[in-house]
Amino acid sequence: MTEREILLKKISTYQFAMLDLQLFLDTHPNDTKTLEKMKEYRETLAPFVKEFETKFGPLTKNMSSTNQWRWIKGPWPWEKEEDN
Repeated sequence: MTEREILLKKISTYQFAMLDLQLFLDTHPNDTKTLEKMKEYRETLAPFVKEFETKFGPLTKNMSSTNQWRWIKGPWPWEKEEDN
């Protein structure tokens, strides 16, 4: 796996776990242990997202950013050469 793929895997794992916790919190809004776990995952996820965006560009379009058009500048995924 490339560094990019490893970071994306970490990010998607934490995002999935947070989504699952959000669904649980829909029916258990006062569960403090789950709220703490959600906070822990959010804090763990943030550095991975920051590292990914620093190295590979933004994960999502953020129109409030001063660098809002960076995502459109190449290379596009299909223009990159495969890492060996």
